[in-house]
Amino acid sequence: MALMERVATLVRANLNDLLDKAEDPEKMLKQLILDMQNQLLQVKTQVAIAIADQHVLLKKQQEHTTSAETWMKKAQMAVDKKDDELAKVAIERSMTCRSTAESFGQQVEDQRVQVENLKSALKKLECKLEEAKAKSDILIAEHRRARAISKAGDARVALGDSSTSMAWDRAADKVQRAEALGQAKAELLHDSVEDRFASMEKQDEVERMLAELKAKKPSNSQ
Repeated sequence: MALMERVATLVRANLNDLLDKAEDPEKMLKQLILDMQNQLLQVKTQVAIAIADQHVLLKKQQEHTTSAETWMKKAQMAVDKKDDELAKVAIERSMTCRSTAESFGQQVEDQRVQVENLKSALKKLECKLEEAKAKSDILIAEHRRARAISKAGDARVALGDSSTSMAWDRAADKVQRAEALGQAKAELLHDSVEDRFASMEKQDEVERMLAELKAKKPSNSQ
């Protein structure tokens, strides 16, 4: 997200380098602190929203889990009434609810990771903001001294490091995109056959669960 990219930029910011490149270091530092404060407020809002979304997803997971259990009870009731077709329908509904609950479970986990990432970004930004506030006067003084010591050489070193990092990032991005594209193509080739087998396996599971329910029913033959 754009917000996280801006936060990451602020967190990684080397204040000495920024001061060295600024025409008015003091003005630049004040603007940087203001930017950090604004981003801090936005991240706090995003953390609150992400936590709320996590609670919603968890609630939906629990609802579908409960529904799966309810449908299995109905399936048992249908078996008791010797209505196998109705029992099969109830079992399928239970399986669908259970599958949906599992999907929500994965979303809950993904959301938990996002919340932790946002909290981590928030903490880092808070630390960086406090650092910038505490060191503003010191950094300005250091900047004035640094300008007298090989500014051109330091700039060339910084530029080289930055260029290397950007090149690695671009290369890694291309590799990841190529892998994702290959995986997507492979999945498309197998989806049709896998869907047919999945349907067959589902019906086998329904029949198996129906048999189990019948086996649990006490015999009335005596």
